[in-house]
Amino acid sequence: MAPLVIPQKAYAAKLDAKGKGKRKADDINVDDDVQQPKQKRNKQRVLLLSSRGVTHRMRHLMNDLETLLPHVKKDSKLDSKSQLHLLPEIADLNNCNNTLYFEARRHEDLYMWATKTPNGPSIKLHVQNVHTMDELKMTGNCLKGSRGILSFDKAFDETEWGKLTKEVFTHIFGVPPLARKAKPFIDHVLTFSILDNKIWFRNFQILEKDPLQPNGPPQTSLVEIGPRFVLTPIRIFEGAFGGATVYSNPEFVTPASVRSAVRHARGDKYRQRKEAQEETSKRKVLRKRDEDALAVSKVFA
Repeated sequence: MAPLVIPQKAYAAKLDAKGKGKRKADDINVDDDVQQPKQKRNKQRVLLLSSRGVTHRMRHLMNDLETLLPHVKKDSKLDSKSQLHLLPEIADLNNCNNTLYFEARRHEDLYMWATKTPNGPSIKLHVQNVHTMDELKMTGNCLKGSRGILSFDKAFDETEWGKLTKEVFTHIFGVPPLARKAKPFIDHVLTFSILDNKIWFRNFQILEKDPLQPNGPPQTSLVEIGPRFVLTPIRIFEGAFGGATVYSNPEFVTPASVRSAVRHARGDKYRQRKEAQEETSKRKVLRKRDEDALAVSKVFA
């Protein structure tokens, strides 16, 4: 009867033939034990929320931004506009290190806060000329969840507030490659341009072929998708939603003061018209002649 116990040396030789078992000291590579430095991951997450009183156009703009940015976490509306200090805590609860907060006033004025939480900085901007995707009905289209290329105007590097704004917008609008809802495709471009001290936002699709000639040679072109809006920087704060003022725009005029000036101009026109009517009536009284002796009312009295 053959022995059931395999000798130890034979068993070790069998393991060596299969590549198993303990490695010898000469076979161990010293470089394998050295820990390689970990590559930094881009862990940017954005909290998107608004205040009470937003209109349908403002709400559609937020939905468009949520569609464009797959790393956005949308939250419910903030009840009070005076409790902005709660926003860093809400962002922390949602594991977000960036915040886009849309503040609506008087159901017609829209302000956007772009903030790095919890330590800042934060940028307050006035949003104007809002056009959503559904409203524009552009021919461009892109894959939902795809990553976009950020294109900044060279005017951002000419001023200090432009450099800071560019850095904050890069963290917020730049989709991380390992975002949970992001897809490994790059098929659109987000452009930020400075003109008249305002930031113009546009979204374009990257076309590699001419749609009129699908079988023709490759020709890269851009087709606008939407949305589009204009941002006017108001103030940059050192902290999150407050703190010391880093930059203040001296040319910014609040929309309420603009409407007030328009109302005063209309009041001036009304006042001038009434003064002209009074002067006309006074001239008529002065030019009226007295009745003489041959007047009809006296002759046939």
